[in-house]
Amino acid sequence: MCHVFASTDPTLFEPATRSVRIAGVVTSLRLETAFWRIVDDIARASGMSTGRFLSTLYDEVVDLRGEVGNFASLLRVIALRWISGEVAGVADPTAFARIAPLGGMIAEA
Repeated sequence: MCHVFASTDPTLFEPATRSVRIAGVVTSLRLETAFWRIVDDIARASGMSTGRFLSTLYDEVVDLRGEVGNFASLLRVIALRWISGEVAGVADPTAFARIAPLGGMIAEA
């Protein structure tokens, strides 16, 4: 039953830390490789570098809410919304196929 989950490629859940400049400050963000792939896809689809996308997103969240809170968690949720197609008119229809091991887990959830 859980074979599809147990056989997930370990490189997908390996954590990766990237240094990024957000609001003029260099900081580090740590996400699993699968999430970084999706964030990179979202940025590319938005016509931005990943760094520009992260900075723009951060600024927009601050404008809306006054603070960001846990930015890494926000990125994970955004990635899940992106690949599930929850964000109408924004999701990249090819993203699901590019991350098949992760996509399979989400499709069965």
